[in-house]
Amino acid sequence: MKLLFPNGEHSQILLSDGVSRVGSDAGNEVQLALDGIQPSHAEIELAAGSMRLRPLGGARISVNGTPVTGETSVGAGDRLAFADVQARVVAIERASSAPPPSKADVDDTGATKLRMALPKLILRGVSGAAFGKTFPIAKEMIIGRQHDCDIPIAAEEISRHHVRIKPGAEGLLVEDLGSANGTYINGKRVQQGLLKAGDELRLDSIRFMLIAPGMEIPRSADKPTAPSALRPESAGSKLPLVIGVLLALVLAAGAVWYFALR
Repeated sequence: MKLLFPNGEHSQILLSDGVSRVGSDAGNEVQLALDGIQPSHAEIELAAGSMRLRPLGGARISVNGTPVTGETSVGAGDRLAFADVQARVVAIERASSAPPPSKADVDDTGATKLRMALPKLILRGVSGAAFGKTFPIAKEMIIGRQHDCDIPIAAEEISRHHVRIKPGAEGLLVEDLGSANGTYINGKRVQQGLLKAGDELRLDSIRFMLIAPGMEIPRSADKPTAPSALRPESAGSKLPLVIGVLLALVLAAGAVWYFALR
C-alpha cells in the first residue's frame, strides 16, 4: 500500500508492514507540519495486506468523508483526511507472473537484425550482354559500360555512363546521360521518361524489361528475338499450295476445252 497526497502536502509514502505514525513532529514517519495537524496525529498499521487507522489524542480524522474517533479498517481507494490534509490509499501492483516477451533476433554483436525489404522493381535483360540477368532496383542507379556504374554492362554500344534510373510511385524514372546511341522506352527515343511494369528499356541493342512483383514474364522475354528471315512462319507459307491449286484449275480448264472441240 501507499499514500498519495493529491494537493502536494507530502510526497507519496510507501507503507511497509508495521506501524507508521503521522504528525507534525519531525520524528514521525509521515511528517505534516501544517495547521491543524497535532504532533502525533494518527497511526497507520499494515499487517498481511490489512490496513488499520487509529486517531491519536482526539485528532480530527475522516475516512471517505466520515469522521472517525476510533480504530478503523481502511483499504485501497479510500480517501483519508488528517485535519484538512487529504490523502488517498493506493494498492501497489505486484509484478506480473507472465513469462517475459521473447527476445528479438540479435546477431553476435547484440544488435537487432533488420529484415531486408524485397525490391519492388526488377530489370530483366532480354538481349545482348544483359540477356538472362536480373537487376533489383531499390534506389537511384546508373547503367553504363564503366565498372563504377551500379549496373555495368560490358558492351561497346553502351556509353560509359549511359542512363540514370530511379524508382518512383508508378515505375522507373529514366534519364539519358548524354549517351552516344540513345535511350529508348518501348522503341521511342527519350531524354527523360517513365518506364512502367512490362515496358521495354533499350540502350542501343541492349534491351531490358521492367518486372513488378507477381507479374507474369512473357515467354518472348526469355530468349533473344529471332531475325524475321528465320522465323518459323516463313517456312510454313501457304504460297506453294495456292500456286498448286491455280495450276490444277488451269489444267482442268484446258482439258475441258480440248474435249469440247473434238
